[in-house]
Amino acid sequence: MYQPKPAPPQLDQANDLGESFFTTRLDAVINWGRRNSLWPFPFGTACCAIEFMGTVSSMFDLSRFGAELVRFSPRQADLLIIAGTVTYKQAPILRQIYDQMCEPKWVISAGACASSGGFYDCYCTVPGIDEIIPVDMYIAGCPPRPEAFLEGIVQLQKKIDSESMAERKALGA
Repeated sequence: MYQPKPAPPQLDQANDLGESFFTTRLDAVINWGRRNSLWPFPFGTACCAIEFMGTVSSMFDLSRFGAELVRFSPRQADLLIIAGTVTYKQAPILRQIYDQMCEPKWVISAGACASSGGFYDCYCTVPGIDEIIPVDMYIAGCPPRPEAFLEGIVQLQKKIDSESMAERKALGA
């Protein structure tokens, strides 16, 4: 036998208006967007760059973490990923790329060569890119696996979030 549904309760107009709004701070929304939409610029010079390419592929799907738009212009990127060996001849170019990126910007040093010079013990290899530019996150490995790249980006997102929370606490919010 057919029974009609009961009518929904009528909501007071003022009460309904209050339930449809939420409040937050503008900087919290901006930092949420920054954390979840990183645009990487890969500076790949060796085998670490090949592993990063695997991270962007459909197998590991970097787009799940909001970093799918790989940019090849520093003016359109906010995350610099150095993957591979950096020589002293490349160092000024790397610094110029870093300086051209807009603020805020972050740097990931991926692999043993970018982080510490790797197994190269010669006059031409930079023993760690932190001598040239500041580094926010180090990814270990020779070469680092795509899973390590994903973990590094997740850790960087947590760092971005914690920095924004620290700024809010410093402002007394």
